[in-house]
Amino acid sequence: MKSSTFLRFIAVLTVIVWTTGCDVQSDDAENAVTLSSEQRDSVRKDSVRVVRQTLGEKYTDSLRSVFPRIRYERFPVATKHDLDSIRRRFRKTDSNWVNYRAFTTVNRKDIHYVRMGDTVLIPDTLMEDLRAYSVFPAYYPGADTIPKIVLISNAMQSYGCYAFGKLVRFAAVNSGEERKPTLPGRYAVNWIDRLRKSSLDSTWILPYTVNFHLYAGSAFHQFDMPGRPVSHSCVRQFLADAEWLYKWVDRGAVNKETRRIIPMTGTPILIIDVFDFTRKKGGPWLDLTSNRDIELELPADPMAVEEALIPISQIPHVVRGGLPDKTRYVTAEEIIRERGHIREGVTLRESIDFNKLRRERRAREAKKRAEQERQQSTDSTQR
Repeated sequence: MKSSTFLRFIAVLTVIVWTTGCDVQSDDAENAVTLSSEQRDSVRKDSVRVVRQTLGEKYTDSLRSVFPRIRYERFPVATKHDLDSIRRRFRKTDSNWVNYRAFTTVNRKDIHYVRMGDTVLIPDTLMEDLRAYSVFPAYYPGADTIPKIVLISNAMQSYGCYAFGKLVRFAAVNSGEERKPTLPGRYAVNWIDRLRKSSLDSTWILPYTVNFHLYAGSAFHQFDMPGRPVSHSCVRQFLADAEWLYKWVDRGAVNKETRRIIPMTGTPILIIDVFDFTRKKGGPWLDLTSNRDIELELPADPMAVEEALIPISQIPHVVRGGLPDKTRYVTAEEIIRERGHIREGVTLRESIDFNKLRRERRAREAKKRAEQERQQSTDSTQR
C-alpha cells in the first residue's frame, strides 16, 4: 500500500470511530461533537472510496509483480527468409501455443496474415496470461461494483474484461471497417449462439457469437483476423478468446410474457473510442515499445455512458419497421459525424442482405430456364 493512501485510510477510519463514538453523548456538553446524517454518510462514502482505491492499487501491484516489463522489438519482414523465420517461430501448434498466442495478440493478426513488407512486434518475453500485454488498466475503479463488463478499444483493436473492477481477460479484436464501423457507446449482451450462420449471408459461419445489438446485428464472434478493422460492424476474435467470452458473459433477461429480450440487461459492453482510418497499415499498437507504454483512460462511470447511436443505414431493411424510437436511428448519423466518429467524405455502407440477393438471383435464373424450356417446347411443336 502506498504510504499516502495508507495515511488517508487511517485518518478516515479514525474519524469514523471518533464520530460514531462521540456524536451521541458527551460528559462535557460544550465539547460535544454532533455530525448530521449527511456528514456521516459523506464520511462513510470517503472510507469506502479509500478502501476501494487501496484494493485497486494492491491488485495492480500484484499483477505488475507477476508481469514484468516486456519490451517489443519492431521487426520488418523484408525478405522471404524473414517471413519463414516468423512463421516458424510463432507457428500455430499445440507445443508452440504460448508463443503463437502472445505474438498474434500483440500484433492483432493471425500468423498466416503476416506478409513480406509488414512490420511486426516481437515481445522479449512470451507469457501464457495475455493480460501481460494489456493496454487496459489492471484495475478499473468505475466498475468495482459491476460483476462483469467488457470494454472495447477500436483505436487499439483490443478489449478488456473486468469483474468487480479487476481485469480478468485481455484479447485482440478486428472490428468494423470504416464504412461499416463498430460505433462507440454503451451496449449490452442480448443473446449467445455456439455456432451461428449470419442472417445476412448464410455462408458466414460464426462460432461463439455474442450479440450486443439486436437490430444492427453487431456481435462478438470468431472469424479471420488480418490485423485491421475489416468486419461489417462486428467484433472479430481469435477462437480461444471467442470461446472464453461466450462462456463468461451473461445474456439478457427475457420477458416471460412477450418472450422478448429486455434491452440492456445482459453483461454491459462499452466501446470507448474510434480507429484512426487515416493510418493505412496496422495501428498504434505497432508503435508501442513495451507493455508499460500505454494505459487507456476509461469512463469514470461506465453505466452513465450514452447508449450507442446507430445510423439507420446500418440496420437491415427487414427489421427497420420494428425499431424502437426510430427517430433516434434516423438522426444518429448526423450526430456522430458532428462528434468526429465518421470522417468527412466517408459514406457509410448500407447493410446488404446477401441471402436475399442470392434468392433473387436464383429466382431470375429459374425463370430464365423456364422461359427457355417453353420456347424450346414451342419451337418443337411448330416443327
